[in-house]
Amino acid sequence: MTAMPANLTPEYEKAEQRLREATSDEAKLEALQEMLSTIPKHKGTEKMQADIKRRISQLRKAAARRPAARGPDPFHVPKGGAGQVALAGAPNVGKSSLLAAVTNAPVKVGEYPYTTALPTPGMWGYEDVQIQLVDTPPLTGEHVPAGLMGTLRAADVIAVVIDASAGALEQADALLGLFAERGLTLVTRPRSELDPSDRGRMGGLIVANKIDASDGRANAAALEELYRGRLEVLGVSATAGEGLDRLARRLWELLAVIRIYTKEPGQDADMDKPYILPVGSGVEDLARAIHRDLPEMMKYARLWGHGRFDGQRAHRNQVLHDRDVVEIHQ
Repeated sequence: MTAMPANLTPEYEKAEQRLREATSDEAKLEALQEMLSTIPKHKGTEKMQADIKRRISQLRKAAARRPAARGPDPFHVPKGGAGQVALAGAPNVGKSSLLAAVTNAPVKVGEYPYTTALPTPGMWGYEDVQIQLVDTPPLTGEHVPAGLMGTLRAADVIAVVIDASAGALEQADALLGLFAERGLTLVTRPRSELDPSDRGRMGGLIVANKIDASDGRANAAALEELYRGRLEVLGVSATAGEGLDRLARRLWELLAVIRIYTKEPGQDADMDKPYILPVGSGVEDLARAIHRDLPEMMKYARLWGHGRFDGQRAHRNQVLHDRDVVEIHQ
């Protein structure tokens, strides 16, 4: 019986080549994960998929048996706020300037390349919530810092920052090509519309920075035309503050989360500290976010917001909407 051809992709073969050249378990694990995400999924590759999964499992078990490394992983950024957005880009495109313009993070902004050596998080206030931005070390075809792809894959959304003043099309093509080589494709779609088990597709957009510079707007428009239907392009100026409100609003939409306020019976709602839940969450999900045992103790809830009338009784599976107010009765 003739075996079904595997029809391996160039991305898979590049990841396999990196596996052959890898000298550390961490590099081998990253290459194997990229191989698994880029291998064609059909009957002809079932044995290959199983072998890759087995090797990944062996490396993870070996890592678990090793003594814990001293100190935290500098490329691991704990998530905060309504969601985490990683800023990715080549040297001197203005990632650090963007972070400095909208957060109070201790960012180094310099005219020389590679100012950012490690991921740097900051909180961007959007209305009454916070969006976490993470400035990352620059990426080039010749240099991808070890651990950086893990930082990007762990984020909720990736914002590709491009210098719109010069070479914008070449920058975008190079960076997105680098992602493709590692089995990562960006699409401008809310997280709620993406398969969380598909490690090869993530939500993202292109941020064309420096549109206030000469030719900046024209280059941003060219980017928008080139990637129309694939990736959204938003023009901004970190130094002049132009387009930043629109960017914050779009990132909020891509994070696909909602704000839910709570109130005690007979009291005003607490409008200062909303609970942040994924789009599609219900009353029971809110109860669990408040306390893990609350869903079992909850008798019913009342809802203000998108319901037919204020204070209507809501069942535990009632889907909530952004800015709803919920009163839970035990």
